[in-house]
Amino acid sequence: MKKLLAVAVLNLVAIGAAHAEAPKRVLSVGVAATETVFALGAGDELVGIDQSSVFPREKTKALPNVGYVRALSAEGLLSLKADVMIAGPEAGPPAALDQAAAAGLHIVRLHEGYTPEEAVARIREIGEALGREPQADKVANALSEDLAVVKMEVSAANTHPRVLFVLQAGRGAPMAAGAGTAADAMIRLAGGVNTVGQIKGYKPLSPEAAVAAAPEIIVMMKDTVEALGGESAVYDMPEIAQTPAAKNKRLIVIDGTYSLSFGPRLAHALRDLAAEFHPEAKFPPLPEREWTKQQ
Repeated sequence: MKKLLAVAVLNLVAIGAAHAEAPKRVLSVGVAATETVFALGAGDELVGIDQSSVFPREKTKALPNVGYVRALSAEGLLSLKADVMIAGPEAGPPAALDQAAAAGLHIVRLHEGYTPEEAVARIREIGEALGREPQADKVANALSEDLAVVKMEVSAANTHPRVLFVLQAGRGAPMAAGAGTAADAMIRLAGGVNTVGQIKGYKPLSPEAAVAAAPEIIVMMKDTVEALGGESAVYDMPEIAQTPAAKNKRLIVIDGTYSLSFGPRLAHALRDLAAEFHPEAKFPPLPEREWTKQQ
């Protein structure tokens, strides 16, 4: 009896130590990273986020902001005295993260990847870093289930529209998303064909290249469309005007933080995009998850 009691006490001590080691001050940079922290129920432990972290809206608005995710400073990161920083793959520059790490900030650097499997793996990785493995299992398993449903529905749609994702960058030529981008991955997962999938990354788009690509659908982010002056202005762009998409008025406007982040809302974002690609199909809504609600 005494031996069993001793074992029980040791187990309680081990559990207590594990909880004591769990970080209580968390800094998160990157859309998917921050959404995952909230999805795991660790939002109250956040002491800071970056500008791209805007979901859930009301909760992220109330947090200190360390600036643009790709232009962080070591001083800004260290000023929040976080126990751990969850850094999305887009976080940088690397020198700033290295400097903050050398000064004692524990940084969990998430790997880049645009597959459903990698999105699920990042959730589990964050759960491990925050000592919230059971919560991560719940979110990861639900995401996997929802993704399986969407994959089945996309396969049943049995159509493959030609799609072009366009990003307007400054005053120069618009940029088209090729292989290795989040946009390319979403197009393919939603049952579309990336008309410039043979190129790598983002490349300038000329009117001639757009005509040759012959997209049936143009996809652009909401802020890009607004900056250009609305949907009619998009159809009038020299790079777009002569495409089948412009002639048939098939422009899909997306929220980039929702549709391209490959975070815990991936299945819902993919389902919504697939429904736009395949209007002839009936895509039933996915179950609403606690972490997909705008709080």
